[in-house]
Amino acid sequence: MAEAPRPPDSGLQPLDDGKFERVLVIVAHPDDAEYGTSAAVAEWTARGINVGYVLATGGEAGMQRPPAEARQLRAAEQRTACDIVGVEYLRILDFPDGLVEYGIALRKALAYEIRAFQPDAIVTGSGELHVAWGLDHPDHRAVGLAAIDASRDAGNRWLFTDQFDDGVQPWQTPTVLLTGATPTHFVEISESSVEKSVASLTAHKAYLADLPDHPKPELFIPPMLAATGESAGVPYAMGLAQH
Repeated sequence: MAEAPRPPDSGLQPLDDGKFERVLVIVAHPDDAEYGTSAAVAEWTARGINVGYVLATGGEAGMQRPPAEARQLRAAEQRTACDIVGVEYLRILDFPDGLVEYGIALRKALAYEIRAFQPDAIVTGSGELHVAWGLDHPDHRAVGLAAIDASRDAGNRWLFTDQFDDGVQPWQTPTVLLTGATPTHFVEISESSVEKSVASLTAHKAYLADLPDHPKPELFIPPMLAATGESAGVPYAMGLAQH
């Protein structure tokens, strides 16, 4: 996609993702990747980039129904959401929804996933308390911080050495991209990918039905991507902080 001119005062730079072959998105819950990130994912998969999702929890405490039922339902909805944006690889871990703690156990589990998938880039949360939408969820903060640290852990051959018995090897991911932080770079988003992003969140039908005050995806995702696009000098964009 040709780069459109950017406003001279824009601080956002186009993300140099031309050499990406594998991208791993690490989030806390089903639906977390569907608030804008899935638009970038749709762009990447359309170009043949292999994108995987790792969820720390099954989101079992997020609905008005028994946790076991919620976990099964949310896993199915996440699978549908992944299919919409071209993601085949989906791993849902067993950390407790709402009670995820930052620590060695979480870092170790995420390091294993990174070593197994061997991504060129990781997309995860910033781990910050204050984000654009208010105070962030504790699970989001814990998973974001742990994923950032696990991106280093995974490349250290002296950490979590028991994982090598499973055939994984140390893997240092060169690029970490953060959501929930002041963006430094952007991915230009096509109208088709905007539509897929909306559809991917809409796929969490039962979950959203349990949140009657939640705005409809089509009412806030396109304007959100358009606002970032305005800063970037393109119609639609997803902003990410690159490290």
